[in-house]
Amino acid sequence: MIPLLTKPYEASTAIAPFRIVAFSDAASGAKVAQATLATQPLVGTTGKVPTAAGEMADITRVGIGGVQLGGTVIAGDRLTSDANGCAIKATIAGQHIIGTAEAPGVAGDIIDYLRAGGVHSGN
Repeated sequence: MIPLLTKPYEASTAIAPFRIVAFSDAASGAKVAQATLATQPLVGTTGKVPTAAGEMADITRVGIGGVQLGGTVIAGDRLTSDANGCAIKATIAGQHIIGTAEAPGVAGDIIDYLRAGGVHSGN
């Protein structure tokens, strides 16, 4: 992992290590929670330390971060979030992506990914 920019955000709920997060208070942009939908804007990923509600979580915003997988991916796959904040392959147009897989893996693995947010075009 080579995060170039991490930013602290307050966790509104407990967040597990290496999980994708989304804004839980989009009006202020100050709090995050584990992502639960592929269609919500994704902020970044947590590191190896779990975060309790009310604590500050360091979120990888730019660079290469680590993420736990919720399914099988190959290197180069665009990644989105499953219901548990784990990365899965984006397959449907309109899904928000966190970046691209730097390595293959299966559910439960922690892999590096290149942070490059956006919306999947369906291709």
